[in-house]
Amino acid sequence: MKLTLRALTVLLSYPSEDIQAHVGEIREAIAGEAVLPGAAMRKLEPLLASFETEELLDLQSTYSELFDRSRSLSLHLFEHVHGDSRERGQAMIDLGKQYIESGFFLEASELPDFVPVFLEYTSCLPRAEAREMLGQPGHVFAALAERLDKRESAYAGIFHAIVALAGVRPDAGAIAELAENTPDEDPGTIDEEWEEAPVSFSSGGAHEMGGPTGFVAKIRASNRPVNKEV
Repeated sequence: MKLTLRALTVLLSYPSEDIQAHVGEIREAIAGEAVLPGAAMRKLEPLLASFETEELLDLQSTYSELFDRSRSLSLHLFEHVHGDSRERGQAMIDLGKQYIESGFFLEASELPDFVPVFLEYTSCLPRAEAREMLGQPGHVFAALAERLDKRESAYAGIFHAIVALAGVRPDAGAIAELAENTPDEDPGTIDEEWEEAPVSFSSGGAHEMGGPTGFVAKIRASNRPVNKEV
């Protein structure tokens, strides 16, 4: 599962030449680990193929339009669960503490609930713990898969894969509640809210989580002992 989660982390990062150049390795890594059901793998293939056939600028434009310009598709977990409430800040602190207590140190421009960061952290856990961790926000992943399906976006495959890895059936009531609290989509509001300075965590030996090259390197090095850094 570790290899697949790290591959999904790469695919959910901002498209780059590095990812395009190594998409074949990403596909092989997922297929080789063989933890995804066939249906989930088939849903992921259109996204893999897009990295092989589309221009980089088009890939980047699609990514930004989906995840940077649409709050309903935000890659920040607590955006969907807590919105703008005070609980969101406390949840962020709690998740950051969980990373640190597990021996993982985050020092980057991203918040701890950013899905690629969350996936890489989860990839470093034992399989049973990883499944449990993925299952906790499983309804969020299921909702994102559904919303992306409605947009006919190949990125839906990533979230279907995450739900499959969690091995749980997302609660329909929780998904419906998320739908009722779908955030405002006004681009101007998004720009204003995201101007806040990001939070970073560090405690010695920190690893910079900023570049896809690092993600690809981690896939290649996945058979080595895990270095507890996120």
